[in-house]
Amino acid sequence: MRAAAKTTRSKQQDYHTSITTRITPREALDRISRISEWWTAGVTGNSRKLHDTFTVRWGKTFVDFKIAEVIPDTRVVWLATDCNLDFISDKKEWKDTRVTWDVSAENGATRISMTHVGLMPGAECYKDCEIGWNFYVAESLLELVTEGKGLPDRQRR
Repeated sequence: MRAAAKTTRSKQQDYHTSITTRITPREALDRISRISEWWTAGVTGNSRKLHDTFTVRWGKTFVDFKIAEVIPDTRVVWLATDCNLDFISDKKEWKDTRVTWDVSAENGATRISMTHVGLMPGAECYKDCEIGWNFYVAESLLELVTEGKGLPDRQRR
């Protein structure tokens, strides 16, 4: 079964996307934590356990995250503790936002749902960040979970 991807918005309009694939919830959370394999090779720190901290970086642009919540085989939440979004005027726009990953077993498959709480259509970076998340979650992470190799640091196809 080829995995599927779907992007929606919650009632609050936070960015949201989901993919469905045939791996276990535990495997899904493991793949998500392997950030350098699907998002950016410019990652430092740890991203597996509660209170771990890591940074993703692209040149002058960076985001520092802390693992704020972990529910084994179900959920992990990344809190953006600092950032420099060099491509927009409000360089701190992601600070205090949360990237929430929820996984659940559904009909013999696993649904991976990602919500970037605080990334809403009125945000300066929303359009570019939506394009980025659509690619990195719905294409690159999907490739990692289905084919074993993601597409980190690649431009949108």
